Amino acid sequence: MIGGVKIGGGAPVVVQSMTSTDTRNVEATVRQIHALEEAGCEMVRAAVPDEEAALALKAIRERISIPLVADIHFDHRLALASIENGADAIRINPGNMKREKLPEVVRAAAERGISIRVGINAGSLEKDLLEHYGGPVAEALVESALRNVRLLEDLGFTAIKVSLKSSDVPTMIEAYREISLRTDYPLHLGVTEAGTLLNSAIKSAIGIGTLLYEGIGDTIRVSVTGDPVPEVRIAYGILRALNIRAIGPDIVSCPTCGRCEIDLLSVAEEVERRLAGMREPLKIAIMGCVVNGPGEAAEADIGIAGGKRAGMLFKKGKPVRKVAEGDLVKALLEEVAAMTGRRMS
Repeated sequence: MIGGVKIGGGAPVVVQSMTSTDTRNVEATVRQIHALEEAGCEMVRAAVPDEEAALALKAIRERISIPLVADIHFDHRLALASIENGADAIRINPGNMKREKLPEVVRAAAERGISIRVGINAGSLEKDLLEHYGGPVAEALVESALRNVRLLEDLGFTAIKVSLKSSDVPTMIEAYREISLRTDYPLHLGVTEAGTLLNSAIKSAIGIGTLLYEGIGDTIRVSVTGDPVPEVRIAYGILRALNIRAIGPDIVSCPTCGRCEIDLLSVAEEVERRLAGMREPLKIAIMGCVVNGPGEAAEADIGIAGGKRAGMLFKKGKPVRKVAEGDLVKALLEEVAAMTGRRMS
């Protein structure tokens, strides 16, 4: 349990993200978390580089609704301060902390009833493993994870989840496949340092999507350089594409061809923008051709198909009414509002 959110054990796959703000800037961090919440983020992580950041967690925690995870490297004192200031979980690499101080962290986490994520990253593996395996290969990630998990287990602590991240997609997939055979702890999936929006979407869809399709993974984080809000949208897109979770609109649109007589890209982008943050599951089609559009999108709950200066509104492939081109988006959103009870901004 992370706050009130269950990870693993048959629970739905949880979507999380991480703030890109300076955690010490409470206002900016809270503002970003609220944007993530609006997008559907179910858990958020914040970097804790120093004591000031750890102390800021208390004010942040008081102003957000989703669980807050403190991300800590090396310093056990920051872990203790984060726990004291209301973190719902902490992310550490136990092997990177002073061994004699780890019991203090474990004891504090146990007393507060919070979990620990063992975060293994290909970029910071132990030197002996890098030498033994000749680099940050999947086997090295798995051995590092199991080694660090044992450090907690030896202290009687088992409220653990595990991540084994790499920027190399095949390495990440192989590592998670292997760890899933060797432990029952919940797994946090992600491709680290995945890049800007397009590259991240591609790498994450392949890496995270492959594992989820094989039944591996309990919580996911898509990593995007910059604003983290798109991370949440990509994550839900992956879950929708695999029929794992039906949350939010599944917007399908044709690639356009010579038959398209409306500005389909602008229409699709406006609908996506207006429905951002919608949680109700609905398949929405935006098609460029009234000849083939409704038939090609017959499975859509609601859709529009463009024509010359006009288009058609349809449901489940059946025409509802003809609509002027300039009113297509308005008509579609009105129907979505009627079907979901959602107010359109």
